[in-house]
Amino acid sequence: MKKISIIVPCLNEEEALPVYYEKMSAVMDGMPEVEFELLFVDDGSTDRTLELMRKLSEQDGRCCFLSFSRNFGKEAAIYAGLKNVTGDFAAVMDVDLQDPPELLPEMYRIVTEEGYECVAAKRSTRTGEPKIRSFLSEKFYDFVNHISKIRLVSGARDYRLMSRRMVDAVLEMSEYNRFSKGIFEWIGFETKWLEYENVERSAGETKWSVRKLFWYSMEGITGFSVAPLSLASVMGMVFCGLSFFMILFIIVRTLVWGDPVSGWPSLVCIIFLVSGIQLFCTGIVGQYLSKTYLETKRRPVFILKENSREEAAVMLKKRNRDDKNVIPMQNSREEKKVSGGVLSGYRQ
Repeated sequence: MKKISIIVPCLNEEEALPVYYEKMSAVMDGMPEVEFELLFVDDGSTDRTLELMRKLSEQDGRCCFLSFSRNFGKEAAIYAGLKNVTGDFAAVMDVDLQDPPELLPEMYRIVTEEGYECVAAKRSTRTGEPKIRSFLSEKFYDFVNHISKIRLVSGARDYRLMSRRMVDAVLEMSEYNRFSKGIFEWIGFETKWLEYENVERSAGETKWSVRKLFWYSMEGITGFSVAPLSLASVMGMVFCGLSFFMILFIIVRTLVWGDPVSGWPSLVCIIFLVSGIQLFCTGIVGQYLSKTYLETKRRPVFILKENSREEAAVMLKKRNRDDKNVIPMQNSREEKKVSGGVLSGYRQ
């Protein structure tokens, strides 16, 4: 029997989590030919999210969870989930039900029958999303596709079902600064896209502020393209050339017509313009330099404070020791997988 592991990042989702579990349970019950692993990743929640995860793991053997020591971000949650899943296939799904669980059976059929390594979902509409956000998202995808070698699909979600081979390839990309949409496209593998109409959150509020979206877009731009550095160089050469012609023009005008050089207002404007360009280019270099600095520090992508499967394994071993009639199993695949679970997201 094949096994599907579903990774569900959560941050303060006490309202959405019960609704999601009810919906997802119906989908899992409708696929009796598949074994499921529902892995919730608590990204440093401050509400009852972790408490609800504990209850679900106790009442449903298919559920397990990881809990971070603090908020590390959704990208870290996806990475942690991929490092800890045990299934033949792995899916990434948001808990707010904006990623329809009903698509999962069709995704599974495609990867098993049509030979795709990945089936991903994209929105055909952006119903319920502010128009300015939709416009900026479209322009972001166009810009990244223009300056980089990867091709981001407009409306693409993190929601996708991947083969174990693709999961292993993603884990080879162990960088600290992560942009999963770009990583999924960079590693290749044949992907089929399923379209669906956008739906609003089932409960709770979005955790993506304008500031977070801005830095997320910067991660995508600088993580997969060096074009901004080339842009800074080109702008520098253009303004050097422009300055040369301005100096030449002033000299010629003074020598030929005897006109006096313009006063300080024009000079101040030019100084402000050139200074702004210099600061802009310095900022671009700083973005790449900061990423290099963080990569060289080799800090873990995430740190776990709780892993339900490790706790369950410890309790099972304790019960086996207490029960003299039970002979502990050694070197089983599942035991090695659990006991060798990742305590922190250190890169290889």
